[in-house]
Amino acid sequence: MTKVAKVHEDGPKRTLKQMIEPYIYLLPFAFGIIVFTLYPIVNVVLMSFKNNYDFMSRSFSGWGLENYIYVLNDSYFHQALANTFKYVFIIIPISMCLSILLANLLNQKIKGSAIFQTAFFLPMVTSTTAVGLTWRFMFNNNSGIINAMLGLFGIEPINWLQIAGNNFYALCIYGIWAILPFTIILLLSGLQNIDPLYYTAAKVDGASSTKIFFKITIPLLAPTIFLVMCINTISTFKVFNDLFPLFSGPGVANNLFTAVYYIYYQFRVTRPPRYGRAAAAAVILFLIIFVMTMIQKWVEKKTKY
Repeated sequence: MTKVAKVHEDGPKRTLKQMIEPYIYLLPFAFGIIVFTLYPIVNVVLMSFKNNYDFMSRSFSGWGLENYIYVLNDSYFHQALANTFKYVFIIIPISMCLSILLANLLNQKIKGSAIFQTAFFLPMVTSTTAVGLTWRFMFNNNSGIINAMLGLFGIEPINWLQIAGNNFYALCIYGIWAILPFTIILLLSGLQNIDPLYYTAAKVDGASSTKIFFKITIPLLAPTIFLVMCINTISTFKVFNDLFPLFSGPGVANNLFTAVYYIYYQFRVTRPPRYGRAAAAAVILFLIIFVMTMIQKWVEKKTKY
């Protein structure tokens, strides 16, 4: 009786094949992670400590902090960090406010809502270059639709693309529009997971639409909001692609250096290419994003929903 109970408790012994089989299925995925994720990360970190590194010959003059010292004292890198931080702190709050309002409207059970959802999500399935070129025509000083709309309110045409002082605002407008679809999708999924009984109870108690929005919708949507903010912060810190269709580079006077463009500039534009400096800048950017993400996670844990 004791033996039967013991066999029943322990279960049949697993063979070596059964123990190895799950790892065999995971092997292709693990191989991809090691080759395309872990190895590049380790390689970039090591490269950042190699002085005068030559990518073609794999030679370098020695190990040290020379690349980090150069990058941290480079005025272009200071400008890149300033532009990147300013871009993030403008894009995130504006896009979040707009996305919450639009997601809330799209979540309403109104006729034709599917058409509006499709219209808002179209930028996600459109070529970034094609959309950027379209926005370049829209920002045109003479025939652009944006200046035409401003003219309806008596505002003089703004030279968005040829005057350096206006380049950053054009980049922000395009960036907000580009980030809205993904943000709206996540927030809309969060709204659809809220139990309708909360709204029914609030309406029975006579709560207004505004009070329902701020007392029920926002608190219950807070976990999704924090998640979206974390993802969008990482995404906006890596702003790079938007510069080329709009300005064919970092603005008309090289005034729009961003952190990622600085990395690109070091290993692609400079002659000879400075791979070590680019790697050092990439590591610094990674550390900044990591710290910002940890701060957001800490604030989320301290927030009571």
